[in-house]
Amino acid sequence: MHAFFVQVDSVFRNPIFLAAITSWLFSQFIKTFLGFCGSSVHSFRVFIDLLIWRTGGMPSSHSALVTSLCTTIGFREGVTSSLFIFSLFSAMIVIRDAMGVRRSSGVQAKILNELGSKIAENMHVPFKPVKEIQGHTPIEVFAGMIVGILIGTYFSLYYTA
Repeated sequence: MHAFFVQVDSVFRNPIFLAAITSWLFSQFIKTFLGFCGSSVHSFRVFIDLLIWRTGGMPSSHSALVTSLCTTIGFREGVTSSLFIFSLFSAMIVIRDAMGVRRSSGVQAKILNELGSKIAENMHVPFKPVKEIQGHTPIEVFAGMIVGILIGTYFSLYYTA
């Protein structure tokens, strides 16, 4: 049992893990702070939702996380390593999904909800809205990537476990 806790402790001291979790938390914190500034945070529940779960917004925490993983792996394992190449292509998929597919789905869901509400109102039929998943604009993705690169570089160059 002792060996298990030693391994868990090693994970939490690993610069790759720390860079990833720090990038995600930092991005979510910035997003939440901007939500306060824009008055979109009206309750403690909305605050927690925005801080931990809500997608979309500035900067992209998905992009920050995968970019910090890629950056830190590149520094630690080398850019010719199989792990770096895997992380690079995984990051490309996540970033493309955040900016393309998820954004398009969110826009379509919003339009469907508007249309469904109007039809329900005019025809007096029940309507249940679909979930509007927020994607990212290119600038939100770019900002997330910058956060990820900076935090990944910091943990690669200055953090020692």
